[in-house]
Amino acid sequence: MNHQETILLVITAQDCEEFKRLDAYLAAKIPDYSRNLIKKMFLEGKFTSTSKIELKKMPKPETEVVFLIPEIIDTGIEPQDIPLNILFEDEYLMVIDKPAGLVVHPAPGNPDGTLVNAILFHCKDLQGIGNENRPGIVHRLDKGTSGVMVVAKERKTHEGLVDLFSQHDIERKYEAIALGKRLPEERKMESMIGRNQNNRLKMTTKVIQGKKAITFLKTTEVFERFTHVELQLETGRTHQIRVHLAEILNAPILNDKTYGKEKEERTLMSFATRRLLKNYEHPFLHAKVLGFIHPITKEKLRFEQEPPALFQEVLQQLRSENE
Repeated sequence: MNHQETILLVITAQDCEEFKRLDAYLAAKIPDYSRNLIKKMFLEGKFTSTSKIELKKMPKPETEVVFLIPEIIDTGIEPQDIPLNILFEDEYLMVIDKPAGLVVHPAPGNPDGTLVNAILFHCKDLQGIGNENRPGIVHRLDKGTSGVMVVAKERKTHEGLVDLFSQHDIERKYEAIALGKRLPEERKMESMIGRNQNNRLKMTTKVIQGKKAITFLKTTEVFERFTHVELQLETGRTHQIRVHLAEILNAPILNDKTYGKEKEERTLMSFATRRLLKNYEHPFLHAKVLGFIHPITKEKLRFEQEPPALFQEVLQQLRSENE
């Protein structure tokens, strides 16, 4: 019979002098767990004691506190040998250049063949998040979006990255090809974003309740019927850039089957551009820059990746048509 592992802690008089709160003490004595995670575990009953204990104050000296270490849960997600373009990796996190067409996480309709399946295969030192054997996905790129992503390999890094994203203390720049040539040189796009009630697969700005979304747009090149734009995210809502361009500027991303104007853009494209797109299914949206402070080493990291070859070919074709 397997017994669950435990950690026994005995409060000393010196501990009571050093720490004012039990959660601070526990975070110091169990360094693999942050105070946020310790609070979660405490509420789940993973900490027991012969005395009544609470996180906001230190118990008396000689109090014993037992931590029931959560058992690692097998998520059932299979490792798969899917090629990854790894830009950076250490024991805490990895940064990858995700190709368009790769789904980030298993879900109905995409049970495998995802980025998570690939990471489980490539990361032999994956420590898991919480008590699950899985990588920490902090931000998601849509299936059709290419570009730079960071993935946590252990819990404290994951929590640190979540804090950075929630505080918007992170640099994220995208580039896209948008329909139309009368876009502003610069524009702050701000709205609420929520689920489209008529189509649950879509998001929309036309909501009474939703989440605040802010995108900064900068025009970099103007073509005959399309515009090359750079977009900087302050928030990171689902489909944020695609919805803002389509609904606020009426300039959807080229080849966006969900928010675009497929018939209109085909009539505006030259034969050469249409031939380049052929059977390509994804929007021309690329996560170009990701910069952040490493949650553990505090090293300043910044990654910049040029868009995929087809994206660059289409841009070059549009430039040649401008000449």
